[in-house]
Amino acid sequence: MNGLTASRHLDAPAPAESAPRVLVLGYGNPGRQDDGLGPAAAAEIEKLDWPGVTACDNYQLVIEDALEIAAHDVVWFVDAARNGAEPYEVRRLSPEPGIAFTSHLVKPEALLAIARQCLGRSPEAYLVGIRGYDFEFLEGLTDRARDNLAQAVDLIRHRIGDLLEVPR
Repeated sequence: MNGLTASRHLDAPAPAESAPRVLVLGYGNPGRQDDGLGPAAAAEIEKLDWPGVTACDNYQLVIEDALEIAAHDVVWFVDAARNGAEPYEVRRLSPEPGIAFTSHLVKPEALLAIARQCLGRSPEAYLVGIRGYDFEFLEGLTDRARDNLAQAVDLIRHRIGDLLEVPR
């Protein structure tokens, strides 16, 4: 699981026409302690192995992610949050009309705008900011962040399961 090398790709057969395609895109640096919350969430969702659900992770969002985003009906962006509510915050996203980015910072809203403007697709999208606490150059999540991760993954799992009508 790394960037666009997730278990299901753009060229993979789509699930039944009525089933929505869902992408969970976790990003962050697992070598910076709790900054690895996004990739850890994507890994947990990937374990479900649900049809029509793709889980990807990367250190940061990149322009190429717009291709994967455009191939889905619902997108969950998952990242660590240095501040904010515990255990996590969820925010509905919309494409940002003015696309502004640098090579090291691409916002989810910019990727949604690229998917809409260049690829003709505008999926429903959410950002989950999982509260982290320590961001030193160490691997492994802190205990508090791991607890927040479990609660955030539970929310995402239930929301996707409800959407797909997956028995849990």
